[in-house]
Amino acid sequence: MPYLENLTRRLAAGATKLPEETRRLHGTYLADAQGDGGGFAGRKGSADPYYTGFGLGGLALLGRLDNGAADRAARFLAERLETELSGIDCISLVFGTVLLETVLLETVAGIDVFRQTGRDRGELVVRTLGPLGRDDGGHAKTSRAAGSSTYHTFLAAVCKQLVGVPLEQTERTVELIRSRRRDDGGFVEVSQASQSGTNPTAAAVGLLQILDVPGPAIRQDAARFLIGMQNAEGGFRANGRIPLADLLSTFTSLVTLADLDRLDAIDLNAARRYICSLGNPTGGFRGGAWDDAVDVEYTFYGLAALALLA
Repeated sequence: MPYLENLTRRLAAGATKLPEETRRLHGTYLADAQGDGGGFAGRKGSADPYYTGFGLGGLALLGRLDNGAADRAARFLAERLETELSGIDCISLVFGTVLLETVLLETVAGIDVFRQTGRDRGELVVRTLGPLGRDDGGHAKTSRAAGSSTYHTFLAAVCKQLVGVPLEQTERTVELIRSRRRDDGGFVEVSQASQSGTNPTAAAVGLLQILDVPGPAIRQDAARFLIGMQNAEGGFRANGRIPLADLLSTFTSLVTLADLDRLDAIDLNAARRYICSLGNPTGGFRGGAWDDAVDVEYTFYGLAALALLA
């Protein structure tokens, strides 16, 4: 089963165990966040595929992705297929369309945006992500970036696996990811970095899992690094130099520690309290104690993290 499909199913199963008030409160926030055009926007600007992916993901987790919301989102994504897409927007659009096609099969007829528009999903992925490939086996964040990104190499692999596009240069990719491992067991985002990060480490572990690379020592050391990123707040920090936790790093750490069978090594109750503390009384989640606003991306992370713990 593709990595993302497996994770989505696990999160959806956990979400059914969340308190009904939690599901209602944040489901209403997400439903209200969908714009008239069918997409979701961030805190600034208009709707785009990136935030629409998070909005749809959150609604799907809560069982709130009904026919009306799905139809509007499908029209929005179909319109975006006619525009020039960045790498991250392409990946987000593919995730969103696959979600509409597969998750809805549980309750209603799935919506195949690509078939309806006469477009080929694999062709779009190859055409858009191809220019982001680098000789080292990785993918860059943008076409202007000279070096590859650990995180975006992971996202590209997840996307290709999801639509059945073969992964290329896998040996070079494995070599690249291993070269970004540091003495503390964590991984860095770019080759010239020395400070391991939580999210690059999660991405590296996920990528090695997709590529089916055995590595007990790598897994053990990565888990040790991530365990050390949990702070007194109960959440996880982005790296060892940042004192405060954030919701993204908390979510990616929990997913990775679950994959590594090491959730028992952290304070789960403290993590749950931290996540809940970032929930807004009127719905939605903030990014951390330092944040003063909610958005659909952090709301997805909050709900997904609680679902994983459930």
